[in-house]
Amino acid sequence: MRKIPLHWQVIVAILLGVLFSFLAIQFNFREFCLLYIAPFGDIFINILKLIAVPLVLFSIIAGVASLGNVKKLGNLGIKTLATYLFTTMTAVFVGLLVVNIWKPGKDINPQLRLEKRIEYELWQKKNNVKKLDTICLSCDQNNLHIVQKIQNKKLYPNKSDFVQDKIDKAKQNKTKSPLQPIVDLVPKNLVLALLEMKMLQIIFFAIFMGLVLVTIAKEKAKPVIELIEGLNEVFVQMVNIIMVSMPFFVFALMVGTLTQSASSLGDLTEQLYFLTNYSGAVIIGLLFMAFVFYPIFISFFKRKINARKFLKGISKAQLTAFSTSSSVATLPITMDCVQNKLGVSQNTTSFVIPIGATVNMDGTSLYQAVAVVALAQFHMIDLGLSQQLTIVLTATLASIGAAAVPSAGLVLMIVVLESVGLNPIWIAIILPVDRILDMCRTVVNVTGDAAVSLIMDKQKVD
Repeated sequence: MRKIPLHWQVIVAILLGVLFSFLAIQFNFREFCLLYIAPFGDIFINILKLIAVPLVLFSIIAGVASLGNVKKLGNLGIKTLATYLFTTMTAVFVGLLVVNIWKPGKDINPQLRLEKRIEYELWQKKNNVKKLDTICLSCDQNNLHIVQKIQNKKLYPNKSDFVQDKIDKAKQNKTKSPLQPIVDLVPKNLVLALLEMKMLQIIFFAIFMGLVLVTIAKEKAKPVIELIEGLNEVFVQMVNIIMVSMPFFVFALMVGTLTQSASSLGDLTEQLYFLTNYSGAVIIGLLFMAFVFYPIFISFFKRKINARKFLKGISKAQLTAFSTSSSVATLPITMDCVQNKLGVSQNTTSFVIPIGATVNMDGTSLYQAVAVVALAQFHMIDLGLSQQLTIVLTATLASIGAAAVPSAGLVLMIVVLESVGLNPIWIAIILPVDRILDMCRTVVNVTGDAAVSLIMDKQKVD
């Protein structure tokens, strides 16, 4: 009997997970799913992260050492970062284009939007935030009952602790020196960096060690390089082993994610229509990036690979990204797909993909652009060209430092909201659908990493 391809097994597992979650909610055995099925999904993510960290470390060291000289590394590094920056800015512009055409925040109940606008004005006054326009609906005598209603209620009560935690993290980032990201790049303790999965610090150390191996005598470097290459092969084989049971773990992940979020879907029923429109705008933008932009982008470099082959080659990584919502957790699978399915050299794969998983967040940037403008529309605020250009710059720079873990984009969205004078607590409005959208945008992040690795492999860097 012919074996079913792994990617079809995973697709079936995702569909069964959705069906099983629906039955669990419908027939009230949701608690059983959370206690006895969801933990296997957590185990899957933990295993992938366990493999990802040493795989990044050893693959980059081996990749840098194999380049032979510092000049080649510099050329590859500059081209890689420049290309990632270009794709990220493109994603932000795509997001802004979609949200300005779709206008998901405007086709809403006018009374609800009026409430939201007055709520925003009260927040402005309380926090001494500069007004974006001269309209003052809260000053209108006809709206005093709305003002009273808003003052008497606690905003987003079920989300206050979660939102405050994200705001606190964003404030910590704002108070740091502009050069703090460079300081944070250099680890003071390698073991601590590995334990806390600080990927930029791990990459810095790996590149530094690879460069040193290039500069020392070959007879002394050879045994170290052989050891590192051997360890790298061990972790690659671990990926191959875990892939055998991937459909089961994906099923557990889907059941855990959906049954856990189902209880919160009714929290904001009055905004459900807005959430549906907003989600549609985000997904349209993400689909364009993943299935239109990247294939066209690759074709400009005259790769002998068509869109179908490219998407088929990375399908396993895309499905894993959708299940885990983590670029780092998906990293071993992405590297395997790029190298073994798309034919990218090991040198390029081991350098470009780990960096991409850390700094390239195209899906996250696009989602931030759509979310910020949609939330502004929902609150009857029209952002001008200067504010939207600020979003482009802020979302692009913020995404570079985004942790490649689930829902990290929420922290960064606070930074983007505040950059154009909007209320950071608005992230609570989109929380009910964030997990599903997080899964979708991680697919785009991973697809972007694969596309750039193909382009870099075409360059004369060997």
